[in-house]
Amino acid sequence: MSKLNYTVIFCHHAHTSKTTCMCETCHLNVGLSSPDSAPPPNDMANQAQPYTGYGYPSMQPAYRQGPSAHTESSPSRDLYGQPSYQQCPQPFPNLSQLSAALGGLSGVPELEVEALRPVNLLQERNLLPPRPLEAPEPNLSPDLKKVNCTEFGSEQLPVITSNTIVRCRSCRTYINPFVTFLDQRRWKCNLCYRVNDVPDEFMYNPVTRSYGEPHKRPEVQNATVEFIASSDYMLRPPQPAVYLFVLDVSHNAVEAGYLKYFCESLLENLDKLPGDTRTRVGFLTFDSTIHFYNLQEGLSQPQMLVVSDIDDIFIPSHDSLMVNLKESKELVKDLLTSLPRMFSQSRETHSALGPALQAAFKLMVPTGGRVSVFQTQLPTRGAGTLQSREDPNQRSSKKGVQHLGPATDFYKKLALDCSGQQIGVDLFLLSSQYADLASLACMSKYSAGSIFYYPSFHCIHNPAELEKFQKDLERYLTRKIGFEAVMRIRCTKGLSIHTFHGNFFVRSTDLLSLANVNPDSAFAVQMSIDDSLADSSLACFQAALLYTSSKGKRRIRVHTLCLPVVNQLSEVYAGADVQAITCLLANMAIDRSISSSLLDARDALVNAVVDLVSAYKSNVSNLQQSGLVLPAAMRLFPLYILALLKQKALRTGTSTRLDERVFAMCEFKTQPLQQLTRMVHPDLYRLDNMSDQGALHLNDTVVPQPHLVHLSAERLSRDGAFLMDCGNVFYLWIGKCCNEMFIRDVLGCPNYASVPPNMSHIPELETHLSERVRAFLDWLQDNRAFSSSIHVVKDDASAKATFFQNLVEDRSDSASSYYEFLQHIQLQMAK
Repeated sequence: MSKLNYTVIFCHHAHTSKTTCMCETCHLNVGLSSPDSAPPPNDMANQAQPYTGYGYPSMQPAYRQGPSAHTESSPSRDLYGQPSYQQCPQPFPNLSQLSAALGGLSGVPELEVEALRPVNLLQERNLLPPRPLEAPEPNLSPDLKKVNCTEFGSEQLPVITSNTIVRCRSCRTYINPFVTFLDQRRWKCNLCYRVNDVPDEFMYNPVTRSYGEPHKRPEVQNATVEFIASSDYMLRPPQPAVYLFVLDVSHNAVEAGYLKYFCESLLENLDKLPGDTRTRVGFLTFDSTIHFYNLQEGLSQPQMLVVSDIDDIFIPSHDSLMVNLKESKELVKDLLTSLPRMFSQSRETHSALGPALQAAFKLMVPTGGRVSVFQTQLPTRGAGTLQSREDPNQRSSKKGVQHLGPATDFYKKLALDCSGQQIGVDLFLLSSQYADLASLACMSKYSAGSIFYYPSFHCIHNPAELEKFQKDLERYLTRKIGFEAVMRIRCTKGLSIHTFHGNFFVRSTDLLSLANVNPDSAFAVQMSIDDSLADSSLACFQAALLYTSSKGKRRIRVHTLCLPVVNQLSEVYAGADVQAITCLLANMAIDRSISSSLLDARDALVNAVVDLVSAYKSNVSNLQQSGLVLPAAMRLFPLYILALLKQKALRTGTSTRLDERVFAMCEFKTQPLQQLTRMVHPDLYRLDNMSDQGALHLNDTVVPQPHLVHLSAERLSRDGAFLMDCGNVFYLWIGKCCNEMFIRDVLGCPNYASVPPNMSHIPELETHLSERVRAFLDWLQDNRAFSSSIHVVKDDASAKATFFQNLVEDRSDSASSYYEFLQHIQLQMAK
């Protein structure tokens, strides 16, 4: 297998008055309480008003013509002629004064003191670091820091074969680098503190081939290890890799044209499907009926078997429908070659997705495995039939956004049945019309599957979306996969798991059932502090994933993370991971949107900012600063929350289609942290004036490292070219007065006017500038699992609206600017 991504954050349920925690168990105001509860009467006057934006008329974005007319430190004037930032009359303290004010931080590293530097958000204009943020590094001793798990998953990990897997007799924690050896024969668990015996076999070190040094075993030297599991970890023999493809072949699917490209991609990657000689595959197509395919070895060609009784699905034959890939490869190739032609003239408009899924379940029950569903429209026949629930006029009514939850429990029940039989369901939705993703997503959500959505897919009219689909599909077909998995997360005594976020079925309080696992999924875990940790200097977390590899090997991947326990709040601020906090709050807000309302969720996010600023102000009372003051480590938190409020999942207004909103919500639940951060707050770079200063030199390639630019139109200039990295898409914005050499050397066009309006690629040109730009783009792309499409946006093109929508610091039709947001926060604090 490969890496698992994770986020851990705590809630200690000790909140300031009138502000909000977003935990399910904390209902401190009407924005987060259940619909039938109300805040205490005495608190009614202190309730924050719903934050819905200011509804100002849209204005033309501001530009700088060439270089800025004012220095970056001076306050600018906004589009309305008002000063954008206030001057703060009080000078900030120097580091020694700050150290004294925070209770004395003698010996604290300079970086930590910098992280605690107070920042007045109403004055500070340049908040962004030169490069994207990295997670703060735990301040541990050098020995612990060397072995700590910095990322949940590493390609270079020790694989251990041992007759004895050493675990705590009490809490079942796997032995790890943070246990304490009392002597050669006893070790103390770092989670529950139980003293355990060291087994005789553990006295031998297979790496050094020596006896008597259990503390040097690979399990104790590495925070990430993988064990070859014994039969004790198996309820049945390890399953083979089994893949079933369920394909929509209705007229809508034919019109979209995805089938041809799916078949081509699978043909190209058939030998790269993870597995071994036992790998099995099957195919099922559907419109208003279900079509099975007999691929049994020995046939001269594939045989189609049609079942028209969709109300009582039966399987014509198990043995010939799910076949050994190696034995039936030629028949599989024949089928993939002929499938697009077979349905090219189809006029069947109905979709029996529900019955097709029921058939898929029956086919997969004997083995378990992965079901890949390709759907292009609303299901209209048989079980799971759905009706259109989207009314463009009701996308953002006074009642809030409706229909964020499923219309039927059919897909959830099916997914739970699948999970129980070790079947994961992945969904590819290629639909330009409403398809009720809120209902369909349940099949993947509860079976630990993945969801892919292409809202404007058409093989001819949208080449950029087609290219993304092809690249995503290649990655999907060939990426590593694990089957019949469970994951358990353990933590130090005094802590407990509060909530999981992701796609899974919770089998018990700390055990996740994952029919399939893949390297691109992420899980967020919210922890609670139940008891005092005053006697502890370290807190540890351990994730153990038991799974079957595609080669049929039962394995246990174990990650152990150690964090320091501190007794000063200032050190908590210094070590805060603002990106992890923001993305976990986003997960909690999405839950609240579905269980209560979108407006409640948005209120709670605003209150989270109020809560932080208030807590910092009250706890650092010696710093008598006016304005909105936060420690430097958290200075981006209000900006990230504003950006989150403008993201598709949580924004108001009628421009967001329901399926697109739901998909954005799904992504927050499953995407890795770095990807989510770029989706919330894109990275913006200026490319036309890049230099090699600070560039990376990788494999004889020079990769420039341009500085981040604030997401505001005032930071753009018409003589420039700016790259916006939104995680799943790049936008290259070309100003009207952009240097013609850049346009010629990078885009291959003689001038601005000749740049085509729908350009969706950067050509490979033998120019110095082209090589630098493509090296930077490739470097950005290498850091993510799935490909990001690129759109070249001209300043006068209609596509620029999408680009400007991501300039989150500016005012939009339905939401305020960053400065107005800060003023709103200040107003709420004054209440």
